[in-house]
Amino acid sequence: MSRLEAKGLVIEVPGRDSGRPLDFAIEPGQLWGVLGPNGVGKTTLLHTLAGLKAPRLGEVLLDGTPLPRRRRKRLAQALGVVFQERQDGFPATVSETVLIGRHPFLSPWQQESAEDLRLTEAALARLELGDLATRLVSQLSGGERQRVAIATILTQAPAIWLADEPTNHLDLRHQVAVMELLAEQAGQGRAVLLCVHDLNLAARWCDHLLLLYPDGEACWGPADAMLVPEALERLYGQPLVSAQVNGSRVFVPAN
Repeated sequence: MSRLEAKGLVIEVPGRDSGRPLDFAIEPGQLWGVLGPNGVGKTTLLHTLAGLKAPRLGEVLLDGTPLPRRRRKRLAQALGVVFQERQDGFPATVSETVLIGRHPFLSPWQQESAEDLRLTEAALARLELGDLATRLVSQLSGGERQRVAIATILTQAPAIWLADEPTNHLDLRHQVAVMELLAEQAGQGRAVLLCVHDLNLAARWCDHLLLLYPDGEACWGPADAMLVPEALERLYGQPLVSAQVNGSRVFVPAN
């Protein structure tokens, strides 16, 4: 399994001249959550960690090697990204779209194997998309499209998952199912990082948290150390009340 490391990383956020350099590593088996209000750079950080945006300073390393020195195909095999927003490039069915997750492992003009098809069918079943397999993605609801995106990465089976608001558009049951899936991936030794707006989902499922503040400050570490009301209230500019529900921390606005 692989390790993704930010080393002296400063991301490019419009309107912000500086920020605290980020020095952290997402180890195999860990589930990280990135928290912060709108506009602090959560999506930009995820895109930078994926090698899709260049940092202002510092670097991102995959197993000790800077991302720009990695061959794109090898990087695509190791690292999967769930984007917050997607556009349909061409008409395709749900099954065809999910099968794209296997493309980094194919040579030019190579046909998908029986194993590729098996992984696709398993991912469709895991995300409860089997009945939609022949439906065009353009005909799906927002929540169904989100599950297709997650099923595509599940089919890819990367060692590192980077997910931007993976529960976006999902109803409560599917939110829980997706968080269980991400926790399952971490439990199997993969490294997982997700940007999330729902503080309580992060508190329940993530074992590490990265807090991004509007002024460019940041702090990170084990979730228990980060789930401090004072730090979270400063993060969101909102008084909070904390309680224990079924063994999990829950935060609600104080007023």
